[in-house]
Amino acid sequence: MTSQPLDELSVSTRVRKRAQYEAFEFELLDSDVRVRNASHAVPADHEYLVTIEDALPVDCTCPADANYENACKHRVAVAIRRPILDLANEVQLLADGGTRPQRDDSGQAEIQLNESPESDDCECDLLPDDFPCWECVRTGNQPMPTRNERDR
Repeated sequence: MTSQPLDELSVSTRVRKRAQYEAFEFELLDSDVRVRNASHAVPADHEYLVTIEDALPVDCTCPADANYENACKHRVAVAIRRPILDLANEVQLLADGGTRPQRDDSGQAEIQLNESPESDDCECDLLPDDFPCWECVRTGNQPMPTRNERDR
């Protein structure tokens, strides 16, 4: 079973509900997401930048995220809207020199590994626990492990 981004965040029930029902608007800025709360009379006064790292909203410029321990509603709003989070993560991947995953007929991403032999720059043997080196990930010879795979 795949872990959901919301499972990775510490969040109260109240904030989770607000993230679901408030009228948020999203704008992708590089690999970050601008979140505007259109539920307010002046939405431009309620606009914050959510930072995405490793496919998870980790930071927000809002006062609540700075002052409270749990994730703010803006981070949760991004986490529960998987297409927004996936797009931000894809932009990060492409900006870092990665390649876009191929999509099958259903629109699902399909990881296709190159059949070419490992590069001369391969350093996989030097890394612990079958973790792939960057050259193998970059060239598509090995997939990048997910967060849950790394923690095992």
